[in-house]
Amino acid sequence: MLITVAGPPGSGKSTLASSLADELGLEHVSGGDIFRELAAERDMTALEFNQLAEEDESIDLDLDRRLRRTAVERDDLVLESRLAGWLAGDEADLRIWLTAPLRVRAERIADREDWTVDEAAEDTRSREASEAKRYREYYGIDIDDLSIYDLSINTARWSTEAELDIVLNAVERLDPASDEGMAPVDMDYDF
Repeated sequence: MLITVAGPPGSGKSTLASSLADELGLEHVSGGDIFRELAAERDMTALEFNQLAEEDESIDLDLDRRLRRTAVERDDLVLESRLAGWLAGDEADLRIWLTAPLRVRAERIADREDWTVDEAAEDTRSREASEAKRYREYYGIDIDDLSIYDLSINTARWSTEAELDIVLNAVERLDPASDEGMAPVDMDYDF
């Protein structure tokens, strides 16, 4: 089974993906972790690395190729990244999108990064704009197009336990034999 978890920064992707993988006994691969590791290797923040990626497309292309290959080659996986639903394409059994209002996400990021909420909100706005621009330029993907997702959850309205219950309920009731109703994912771009 391949489940993707996507959403903007601070939406709870990592928390849900990790819990979901543990609960279902699946491997968890995080594109955000890989991106932050690459940034740290260059002694850069995620925002600085995002800005560098705007000038050096090889950063995104390499990361996205790795994640796409992971989605195609591995089974029993929860793949988490901003583009996870797009990268997994039709191989995904369930595509999940998480969201929350900017203020809520900024508060979460501020706690995690030891920033003020205003700093986190500004960083998040900049990161989102940078990423959206690159996804559009590289792949023609509109990150705000949620039509490919099977399930969308506003994580500001639910506890992490409730979110996990919602997704586990969806997994339990998933009919993997039927692809009817699944939004097709245009995989004409080269990852």
